[in-house]
Amino acid sequence: MTEPATTDLPSPAAALAARFERILRGPMHGLPMLNPALRVQAVGFRPWDRHWLGVLVTPWFMNLVLLPRVRSSWPAIGERASRHYVFPAGVFEFIGHHDAELGDYQACSLFSPMFEFADADGALATAEAALQSLFDAAQRPSMDLPAAPPPPTTAAAPTPALSKRDFLLGHRPRATRGP
Repeated sequence: MTEPATTDLPSPAAALAARFERILRGPMHGLPMLNPALRVQAVGFRPWDRHWLGVLVTPWFMNLVLLPRVRSSWPAIGERASRHYVFPAGVFEFIGHHDAELGDYQACSLFSPMFEFADADGALATAEAALQSLFDAAQRPSMDLPAAPPPPTTAAAPTPALSKRDFLLGHRPRATRGP
């Protein structure tokens, strides 16, 4: 019996975590890019629009993940194709993926590799904070531009761009030092 197209699909959190646990124990086993202090966790999956949204934490990456909730509304995109979604905190780019067990899903990278995390609790707290920040309009970058460029001043070190990770966690870019 097939499911009607308008029926909500169940939360994919358990299936996602189980699949990536098998990947960890299989093809990823023993690779040097793994942080051995971390484990696979599907964090905070909730309905968003007509999709499931949450964070997937693994010993090698942390991604925002979108999966179908209403099958008929899933915006199919090809593998490695991108699609932008508007959240209160801004516009985020998700990349299309396909897995033989999970089917199609889309992911937005937050961290990779994961060596800056000392333990699974720290990674979990960061994942939860990232989801919370995603829905906080105060996190949206200001789009206000000056009416005219400021007058030239003495040369200063360039300011590094703000990464998605720093944006979601409320960090400001650090100034770089000159030669």
